[in-house]
Order: sequence, then structure tokens, then C-alpha cells
Amino acid sequence: MEMQATGKSKGEWIFHGEFHETIDYLSDHVRLLGFNPFCHKVEKTDRDNIYKWHFRVTDPQNNPFDVLFYIEETQELLVTLPEEYHGTDPETLPDDIINRHTIGRKITWSHYPWEEDVDDPKNYIFEGKAFAEMIVTPHKPSQTLVDFDLKIDVSFRLYPAFRIIPEHIIRSMTNAGMSFIMQSATDKMFKSISRDFGPVQQA
Repeated sequence: MEMQATGKSKGEWIFHGEFHETIDYLSDHVRLLGFNPFCHKVEKTDRDNIYKWHFRVTDPQNNPFDVLFYIEETQELLVTLPEEYHGTDPETLPDDIINRHTIGRKITWSHYPWEEDVDDPKNYIFEGKAFAEMIVTPHKPSQTLVDFDLKIDVSFRLYPAFRIIPEHIIRSMTNAGMSFIMQSATDKMFKSISRDFGPVQQA
């Protein structure tokens, strides 16, 4: 049976570090995903800002399957300019003006359509699509707030043992289970970061 599953996770986290330190840390895509318990490997491809995620999970019968994601990372400064600068092309503004009125940064991960076929159902390898945003803003002195929102879509084939369960029940169970797994993995990832970066706590 072919299945489409969607998992979501989100949360706000306080990093006990300055804004620029936190941004530098979160920009290390490979290191950050290394704290996700289901992430087997993250590789940078030969294309600018395109990464390959390799996730490995198991079903309730302990049968493994792999999910591959191709992800493009982009970053955007969040700037609130005074009224006197409204209508001005941001590209023409001096760096000191931009820096003075920067209120945060948005890091975005989005699905990148890979030309080659990724799915290999016989070996339980499937392509996933991931979309995430991290809104990073100064919080208090020596603290930075990170608002994280992630959605993952995966199409896969169920093992035969699951085909006796009605399809609508399987779909509901799969989406709920995947969101639970993703939220648990996200929470564990951010808590694990504290071993490397310093104190990180839920807001």
C-alpha cells in the first residue's frame, strides 16, 4: 500500500548566547542536523546551499527504511526601517543602517527538486520533502530566541503486515505517529545542542 505521511514539529527555544553567535551556530547545517536522532548523515552537494539529508527510521516491527531529502537553505535578514527610509531600495542603504535596524534573521529549509529518481521501494528507500523556518531574534542580554517550525512529507510503501488495517485508520495513525516522532526528535535535537553550544531551553 502506498502511503503519504505528514509530520510537523515546532517550538521556541532560548539560546544563552549573543545573536551573532547563535546565527553562526545555526548556520552550520551539517552539525545542527547531526543532533537529530533519526538523521543518519547530512552531506553538502556540489550545488550551492543544497544539502542531502539521509534519515533512517524503523516501523513498529523494527523493519528499517531510509528517507532521503534534498534541501535548499536560504537566509534573510529581518529589518525594520524607520519611516524616513520607506520606499528606499535596501540595496542602496549603508551597512551601518541595515545593522542598526536588523531585528533578526530567518533561516529557511525548503525541498529542492532533484533531477534523478530517489525512490527505490524494493530497498525501502524513499524521497521526502521538508520545509522549515527558524526565526532568530535577540531576546535578552546574552540570550537569543529561536522560533522553529518544520513540516515533512514522505511517500512510502507499507510492509504487508499493515495491509489488513483499514486505509483511513492507517493514514490517521501514520500522520499522528509521524508528528509525534518529529516533535520528539526536534525536542531532543535542541536539548542535545546544549552540550555543544551552551544552555538551550524551551521558551
